[in-house]
Order: sequence, then C-alpha cells, then structure tokens
Amino acid sequence: MLVAAPLMMLMLAAAPQGGDAVGAGRKAYSDCLEKQIQPALDKKMPLSDFQASLKTQCGDKEAAFRTAIVADDKSSGMSEKDAQSDADDQISEYRDKVIGEFEDYSKS
Repeated sequence: MLVAAPLMMLMLAAAPQGGDAVGAGRKAYSDCLEKQIQPALDKKMPLSDFQASLKTQCGDKEAAFRTAIVADDKSSGMSEKDAQSDADDQISEYRDKVIGEFEDYSKS
C-alpha cells in the first residue's frame, strides 16, 4: 500500500492539469462572451456587429481555450486534425449560445 500511495498521488497530480487548463479556458471564454451581451444590447448593436465584437473582445480567451482543448485532446491520443475539429465544435457551441441569447434579448 505504501508503494501504491505515491504512485496514486502522482497519477492524481498529473491528471487534473489538462482538465484544469480546459476548464479554466472554458470558464474564461464563456464569462467573456456572456459579458458582451448587455453592453451590446444597451448600444442596440446589430447582430453582425455583435458577432464581430465577440472575436475582438474575447479572441484571446478563445485562443487560450482552443490551445487547452487541443493539448488535452492530443494528450489523450487524438490526432491534430481531430483535436482542432473538437476545439472548433466546442468554441462554436459557446459562441452560438451567446449569439442566440443576444438575438432573443434583442427581440424583447
């Protein structure tokens, strides 16, 4: 048991690092996107301008999130192409959700 404990601790210490980077990147990106809705509504920003502002305002967080996803996926044995595709899908989900919310609130 004494030999297994250090090995278990090592495995536990190594595992969350990739997950933490993805989780932290996801949270930072999601928070940034969400924070763009109200100011855009206050300015009565057209949808196309809102979409462009997301890239400008949250581009750095999107890039960090993408990097974390790709690194995590590749560490799990995924190919570069598949990891990039996964990152595209996850980023699109968040962006589409926020754009949908903006559209819904704009109609109110």
